[in-house]
Amino acid sequence: MDKLAGMAMFVRVIDNGSFAAAAEIAQVSPAMVGKHIKTIETRLGAKLIHRTTRRHQLTAVGQLYYERCKRALAEVALAEASASELQSAPRGRLRLVAPVSFGTQVLVPALIEYQNAYPDVSIELSLDNNVHDLVGEGFELGIHIGPLSHSSLVARPLTPYRRILAAAPAYLARHGRPAAPEDLTTHLCLGHSYWRMSDLWHLVGPGGEVRDVPISGKFSTNQGAALRMAALSGAGIVLQPELLLAADIAEGRLEHVLPEWSYRPVPMFLIYAPNRRPTAMLRTVIDFLVERFAKQIDVT
Repeated sequence: MDKLAGMAMFVRVIDNGSFAAAAEIAQVSPAMVGKHIKTIETRLGAKLIHRTTRRHQLTAVGQLYYERCKRALAEVALAEASASELQSAPRGRLRLVAPVSFGTQVLVPALIEYQNAYPDVSIELSLDNNVHDLVGEGFELGIHIGPLSHSSLVARPLTPYRRILAAAPAYLARHGRPAAPEDLTTHLCLGHSYWRMSDLWHLVGPGGEVRDVPISGKFSTNQGAALRMAALSGAGIVLQPELLLAADIAEGRLEHVLPEWSYRPVPMFLIYAPNRRPTAMLRTVIDFLVERFAKQIDVT
């Protein structure tokens, strides 16, 4: 007899209290139920149930076998449900968390594109620069920028978060274009007040050469989106992630300054729990985001 069928019948007997009740649910004869149990006991070489005229009681082996059977049958049911669901169209609610600037300027357009392809998926995006307990707070996915501490989460590497220099054509027309990192000291540089060393830019150049350049300017803010708008308005030179500035540079609203130099790149990851049920929604959005943000961006 099929082992899984026998395990299911054994669990049915225990859960319902008798061979007769299990037989009625399975729509077979009590004799067939007994045959299933006898086959298992013969295969295991151990008695599973003490049978009396009044009640059935599990043996020690039977108790252990019952608990393992329940787990195994639950896993089989989950595997079949997951396989079936993966064949269906993505649907459901997706909750994810991402840093503010990246989420606002880069992730939102990508998620809307995904949603246009899969209209049965609703998206709840939380924007926060703090580190979150992904599982504890009920998020399916998260974007993490920076090194990862030891974690049980799955981390899919994305394009490193590389900050570049850019300025509006109008600013460069008025103030000239810096030819070396040291020239930045004479320019208006847009400061990020959230950075601990906001008045010093650590730039990495060809061959890994490092320059610490003191900067100054007349405008600073704690939000990358605001710095971008200041740069677009011609207020000075901005140091921001290339992912956030790539479209502005490609369309001529900003120009890449000192293209061989950048702030030291930091890693970026798409993170999620390893035991998350692999729904069609989760599989497709992970594939979409990895493909979208694993590509290097050419801003030269």
